[in-house]
Amino acid sequence: MSEPFDGIGELDVLVVGAGFSGIYQLYQFRKLGYSVKIFEAASDLGGVWFNGYPGCRVDSDHPLYQLSLPELWEDFTWKERYPSWRELYDYFQYVDRKLDVKKDVSFNTRVVAAHFDQEIDRWIVTTEDGLIARPRFLVLCVGFASKSYTPAFKGLERFEGICHHTAHWPREDVELTNKRVGVIGTGASGVQIIQEAGPKVAHLTVFQRTPNMTLPMRQKDLDATLQEQQKALYPSLFRRNKQTGSGFSFERYPKPLFSATPEERVLHWEDLWAQGGFHFTVSNFNDYSMNEDANREVYNFWRDKVRKRIHDPRMQELLAPTTPPHPLGAKRCSLEQSYYEVFNQPNVTLVDLNETDISEVTSKGILTKDGIEHELDVLVLATGFDSLTGGLTQIDIRGVDGVSIAEKWANGVYTNLGMTCANFPNMFFIYGVHAPTAFSNGPTCIEIQGDWVVQCIKHMKENGLTAIYPTPEAEAEWRGLVMNTGYRALVNSAKSWYVGANIPGKTIEPLNYTGGVNKYFEIIEGIAERGYEGFQFNPILKKGSQM
Repeated sequence: MSEPFDGIGELDVLVVGAGFSGIYQLYQFRKLGYSVKIFEAASDLGGVWFNGYPGCRVDSDHPLYQLSLPELWEDFTWKERYPSWRELYDYFQYVDRKLDVKKDVSFNTRVVAAHFDQEIDRWIVTTEDGLIARPRFLVLCVGFASKSYTPAFKGLERFEGICHHTAHWPREDVELTNKRVGVIGTGASGVQIIQEAGPKVAHLTVFQRTPNMTLPMRQKDLDATLQEQQKALYPSLFRRNKQTGSGFSFERYPKPLFSATPEERVLHWEDLWAQGGFHFTVSNFNDYSMNEDANREVYNFWRDKVRKRIHDPRMQELLAPTTPPHPLGAKRCSLEQSYYEVFNQPNVTLVDLNETDISEVTSKGILTKDGIEHELDVLVLATGFDSLTGGLTQIDIRGVDGVSIAEKWANGVYTNLGMTCANFPNMFFIYGVHAPTAFSNGPTCIEIQGDWVVQCIKHMKENGLTAIYPTPEAEAEWRGLVMNTGYRALVNSAKSWYVGANIPGKTIEPLNYTGGVNKYFEIIEGIAERGYEGFQFNPILKKGSQM
């Protein structure tokens, strides 16, 4: 572990968060010789991957889910097509050994406030334990899922058993074998923990509001020799990721669904299904995410595939309904290995919260509105996150007008390029709101944005500029583009975290740029090439504001 940072020095750059994006930023700024540190709330590297509930693993397949730096991938061998959180933890320890990351990280250091000082064009950053840093630039790498959400369940504090949100699972793990376990939520973490816990618990009770349209993972162990041979293609693979809409190396099928014959459709779907992972959504017909009729045909194929694995007709209807509750892909499709087989077990109960909602949490378990008390030893809250915006709004970030980012976004999000905000000079955020975040391969999006931020700051340093901020006009234009592309896509038609609908009181609107990673890359590179069009700069004029 690193020694605690004293917080006194006037840094060039302070990075918040030591996951993929934070480490990538540190690496790039170090290469330029800038003074840079990371503040990380957890006790080790990894960001979201420092946490590990049972079954937690990546849903982007090898080798796409890693940093593209040759000095890292050349010597690292993955064990599984979809690595578990434990393998990701090992990866981050390997990254530290190769790059000596931890020497510039202050762990257990949670940022609680950041206020911009116009007199010196620097941020005054305060941590929970009172450290102060004064960086010229503040780069927030907190990701899109760093603020967990737990609904206001009546009586939750009375529960006498073990209770954890999946985002805060203890490092020592929790014994589930032969226990009565309840899981609230069937999103990504819910699916993973259900299929992991199902075979070994005494009884599993799943509380579901909306079925997850999961996809087959097709998990497998990797051959180390073959992996080494494939590395010759990695440079092309990583470059290709920036050229596709999804940030993966594979792309949408180049035909509308109804222009294909029934035979072409079914053969293409069967091929995607056999490949597993996100091939079924990313490489489907090019209009299925925009055309409701095309989407319904894709859903029908999915439904029939899933129902063959479920024995009970009632379970079939609850897990793969005849009529879809929303378009396929309008909520995040999770990857599964044995999810549906769990519901064939006699010791598993599925509670449909649309029929009988949770009334309260008791000392013994959960009481539903039909009067049944489901007794539990362990309660798992797989209830998600205040995604995309929550990681920033939970920090008291205030710009030149004294308005906090939470106040600015209270009635709708305004950013420029999904990386900057008007009235918040020298502040950048990566892999968050108004970027391709939720619909892209994470590391691809992170590196595209990270490179842009690094080059922007390099431009400023080389030209004697102390502050950068987008104009309100540019911000309004970017918001308009996000809204216009978002409302045309079926992905924003469901009540999901994609649009903020999972958080009571949050403005419901598209929160991701849905025009594609490749188009996003083209736009932001063009902005930089045109001299950072839509931005204003402060030159070195003020006393004490030297770079």
